[in-house]
Amino acid sequence: MTNPNLPSTVGVLGGGRMGAGIAHAFLIKGANVLVVERDEASAEAARERVEAAAARSIERGAVDGNLDEMVSRLNITVDYDDFKDRRLVVEAVPEDWDLKITSLRGIEERLADDAYLASNTSSLSVNGLARELKRPQNFLGLHFFNPVPASTLIEVVLGERTSPDLAAAAKRWVDALGKTAVVVNDAPGFASSRLGVAIALEAMRMVEEGVASPADIDNAMVLGYKHPTGPLRTTDIVGLDVRLGIAEYLQSTLGERFAPPQILKDKVARGELGRKTGKGFFDWAE
Repeated sequence: MTNPNLPSTVGVLGGGRMGAGIAHAFLIKGANVLVVERDEASAEAARERVEAAAARSIERGAVDGNLDEMVSRLNITVDYDDFKDRRLVVEAVPEDWDLKITSLRGIEERLADDAYLASNTSSLSVNGLARELKRPQNFLGLHFFNPVPASTLIEVVLGERTSPDLAAAAKRWVDALGKTAVVVNDAPGFASSRLGVAIALEAMRMVEEGVASPADIDNAMVLGYKHPTGPLRTTDIVGLDVRLGIAEYLQSTLGERFAPPQILKDKVARGELGRKTGKGFFDWAE
């Protein structure tokens, strides 16, 4: 049974690591979840990710429920038209402005006038995205964190025209998902990306200058400041390409203090993107 504080029907555009995690978060709380992917191969990979995450949640005892029943509420397709009955759709495509706009417009034109639309953007302007939509009052940012099942935080990003009803509903959704909402008004990098990237970029500069090794820099933050993961290992988990994109955007909006270090640009150019490629600031081959 769906939690009354959650939309009964939820859509997610994109079934990669983040999209699958978002779908899983709503699925285990009882929602009927639709994931739309770009092609059949991607759709099948998304199904495997979500079903595997659901199975692990049950095995760990994190949720009660039957896997078959849970999976029966999951639908994966390649057709935007399937969004038409969704009460909430979360866009979870890569952090590319043009792709975000095209995706959000494609979703919005299929939704009912009173349905809600959210972007999982980690840094792009919610106000800027909203200006490209017909119903900006029904739009906001829902920034989930990777890995979604383990993270207890969702950043709720309010645009200038986000309706008060939607702002209040979003906080209820986050509570119903068993996570904590941090509510911020739209600004470059919001709160989390702006602070997280600032620390990570300085850590990279320290590696570049030979101040200390990546492991020792991370241990200084883990042991000295009680961060659960150091800034460089976190960068590897998030993806160096993702961090570079955010840094470049923040540089363009907030100034040179967010200029990406050469070591970051070089690693991305070599394809050293972190955990997903087996190497970043650390070796993930094992």
